[in-house]
Amino acid sequence: MEKKQPMPIRVKRIYEAPEKDDGFRALVDHLWPRGMRKEDAHIGRWFKGIGPSDGLRKWFGHEPERWEEFKRRYFEELDGHSEEPGELAAIARKGTLTLLYAAKNEKFNNAVALKEYLETRFNL
Repeated sequence: MEKKQPMPIRVKRIYEAPEKDDGFRALVDHLWPRGMRKEDAHIGRWFKGIGPSDGLRKWFGHEPERWEEFKRRYFEELDGHSEEPGELAAIARKGTLTLLYAAKNEKFNNAVALKEYLETRFNL
């Protein structure tokens, strides 16, 4: 019997226009994005609690040289979350999941790290 392939997880800035192939749009920042009206966000759900802690977020500051240590610390925080990572993994198994974030840095942000976490911890 062939194993069903999980659907893709995408990462996108919330300020980009929603697209049909975004699937389920999940905002994964702890803070609501500046200048974004709730009715314009087109999100399925705001996973407010899954963002990095304020201390970790401020320490990281999107500095590339801190990326690997940020991911290590953030993954530890995620391991302590009981429900939200599993909920996101379940959504990803059903269809495309787009993780939305507000940071200007498209390469070094919590949504990129969360995508890696979900793919490795949940075998997606």
